[in-house]
Amino acid sequence: MNSVIVTGSSGRIGSEICRLFKQEGFFTIGLDRQPKQNTDIHIQTDLNRFCTDPNYRKTLILQLSSVISKYPLKCLVNNAAEQLLNKTDDITPEQWQTTLNVNLTAPFLLIQLCLPYLEATKGSVVNVASIHQQLTKPRFVAYATSKSALVGLTKALAVDLAGRIRVNAISPAAIETPMLRAGFPNPDDYRKLNEIHPVGRIGQPEEVAEVAIFLASDKAGFINGANIQIDGGISGVLKDL
Repeated sequence: MNSVIVTGSSGRIGSEICRLFKQEGFFTIGLDRQPKQNTDIHIQTDLNRFCTDPNYRKTLILQLSSVISKYPLKCLVNNAAEQLLNKTDDITPEQWQTTLNVNLTAPFLLIQLCLPYLEATKGSVVNVASIHQQLTKPRFVAYATSKSALVGLTKALAVDLAGRIRVNAISPAAIETPMLRAGFPNPDDYRKLNEIHPVGRIGQPEEVAEVAIFLASDKAGFINGANIQIDGGISGVLKDL
């Protein structure tokens, strides 16, 4: 049985990714700050600390290695994200660095860690980016920058690791999650958010998970360095006032 590592495994998108991989016969390894949800093994993990504390990083590496030695690693899904919203004038160095650590540095370090295991199985990496890597809004400076960099990292790694593993990204737009709901407390605003998408609705977590499953499969063997937009057509909308 092959395994998959999913960061941010306890959130709505992460738990769906784990559920579908499990359905496909994978042994699921979840990394999240929150308690276990829908995984075979859960390792409570602070990815910001993983980037800054060598001893903490060493402990996590040992935990992961012990599992991967039993269940060969076929895919790493970097799904965890930090979304700290603030105006440019008010972003603190701590907010900036935490965002980059969780959204960019941790994925890179995990790819480094998992590379020999993924290479042995001809596996792949799926980085979950965001529509904010292309289209963004006020107060999303740190988040949008980190997601743009994650897509850049995806393309660079696909080239640098040519012939060893595949690396792809997914950029979802509005997806039905508690975090999205919290940003639109007014029901009328939420209705408008659905309507502005050409498909007439926002996306569902399982739709992101299904693309992750496909990218990890042999059917996607010729897809490498790609950024798949899951946005209901919103990236093509020019809205008049």
